[in-house]
Amino acid sequence: MRPDHYKKLTVPQFTVITGFLIIAFGTFILATPICSSSDVGLWEAFFTATSAVTVTGLSIIDIGRDLTIVGQIILATMLLIGGLGLMAITTFLQGFVVTGTELRCRLDRGKTLDEFGVGGVGRTFRGIALTAATLIIIGAIILYYFGFTDINNSAERFWASLFHSISAYNNAGFGLWSNSLQDYRTNGVVNTVIIMLIILGGLGWRVTSDIWSNRKSLKIRNLSLHTRLVIRTSFILIAIGTLGLMLTESIVNGNFFSGIDFQERFVSSLFESVSARTAGFTNIPISIETISDSGLLLLMTLMFIGASPGGTGGGIKTTTIAALMAATRTTLRGQNDVVIRNRQISDKVVLKAVGITVASLLFVLVMALLLSMTSGHGNSASFSFLEMLFTCVSAFATVGFDLGVTKQLGHFGQFVLVVGMFVGRLGILLLLSSIWQVINSGRLKHQTRVGYPHEDLYV
Repeated sequence: MRPDHYKKLTVPQFTVITGFLIIAFGTFILATPICSSSDVGLWEAFFTATSAVTVTGLSIIDIGRDLTIVGQIILATMLLIGGLGLMAITTFLQGFVVTGTELRCRLDRGKTLDEFGVGGVGRTFRGIALTAATLIIIGAIILYYFGFTDINNSAERFWASLFHSISAYNNAGFGLWSNSLQDYRTNGVVNTVIIMLIILGGLGWRVTSDIWSNRKSLKIRNLSLHTRLVIRTSFILIAIGTLGLMLTESIVNGNFFSGIDFQERFVSSLFESVSARTAGFTNIPISIETISDSGLLLLMTLMFIGASPGGTGGGIKTTTIAALMAATRTTLRGQNDVVIRNRQISDKVVLKAVGITVASLLFVLVMALLLSMTSGHGNSASFSFLEMLFTCVSAFATVGFDLGVTKQLGHFGQFVLVVGMFVGRLGILLLLSSIWQVINSGRLKHQTRVGYPHEDLYV
C-alpha cells in the first residue's frame, strides 16, 4: 500500500491494519532461534503472537520451556502493547502517516477512541501508561519479596514476578509454568496480588482516573455514573461467580474442590471468578473431568460479559450488560425511558449495547459451528460441543481459559480461535465498521436525511 493510500484510511481500518502488522512482526520475531526452541515454528509463533497482542492467554506452546528469556521479554512487550490500548498506539502511529489536522480527522479519531473506552490521546495516554507502570511495578515488588519466595535464584524470581505482574494487569493469563498458578493456590500473597491487578486492569482508565481525582473527598456521589456503574457491576459479578462456583461445585460435583477445605474453596472460587473476567489464570485444575457443566456455564457467562470499557480485558463489557438489564427493567415496568441511578440513558447507548451483544453472540455461535464441523476430522481430536463452545467464548472474550482443547485442534480450528481473539479484542462493532466502510468506499460519503413512516412491530 502506497503512503498516500494511508491518508484515505479511517481510524477503524487503520487499527485493523496496524494490529495485523504488530502480529506479523511478533510472529517472525518469536519464530527466530534467539527467541524460541526448534519446536516453535511459524504457526506456533503466529498463534502465540495473536494471543499476546489480544491479551488472551491461549497457547499451543509451553511459554517457560519453549521460549527463551528473549522470547519471553518480546512476549511481555506484546502484552503491554495489546493491554495498554492498541487503539491509542494506533492513533499515535497514524499521526506520523496521515498529514494535516483537519477537524473531521480529529473528530474521527476522538469518536473511535471514545468507543474503545480510551477517551483521548496525548496526556490521557501518558496517564494510562504511568498508571499501568506504577501498578505493575508495585505488584512485581510484592511478588518478589513476599510471593514467589520459593524461587531461590534472584534473577529467576525477579523475572517471574515482573512477567506475572504484567500478565495479570493486562488480563492476559500467560504464565511461565504449564500449570499456571496452581502451585500457589495456598499462597495468600500471590492470590491477592494477582486478583487486585486483574481487577484494577479490568476497571478501565476512566474509572481509575475518576477515583484518583476524587481521592480526597472519598464520596461515592462525586464519582461519575460510569464509574459507579462499573464498580457496582464488577463486584456483583465477582460475588455471583464466587458464590456460584462454591455452590455448583460443592453440591453438583465434588471433583473440582476435591481434597481442599472450606477456606481454600472460597479463595479458589474467588480467584477463578475474578480470572474469568478476563484474565485466564487458574489456581486449580479446570477440565471437563473436574468441573461440572453448570460450573462451565457460569464461567462462560462471566467470560462473555468480561471487563469494563477502556480496561485491559475483553468481553461485551460490564456497562453493556448493565444497560441491557436497565432496558429490561424499563420494559417490564411499562416505562418509556431507560433510567440508571436517576440518570436517563439515551436510546443510542441502549441500541449500541443490543448491537454489541447480538453481534457477539452470533459471532461466537459461528465460531462454535466451525469448530464442531472439524471435530474428529483430520488431525483434530473429538470434543463435546460444550468444550468447543467454552473454548470459543474464552477466545472471543480474550480470557485464555482452556479445557485442553486448543492444543489438540487442527490448524483450521486454531485459526478460527485466532480470528475470534482478534475480533474480540478490537471489538465486533469496530471491525464491522471497517468492513462496511470498505464496502461503501465507492459510494457517496454524504448521508442523506431521509425520514420514514412509523409502523408498529409486535415482539
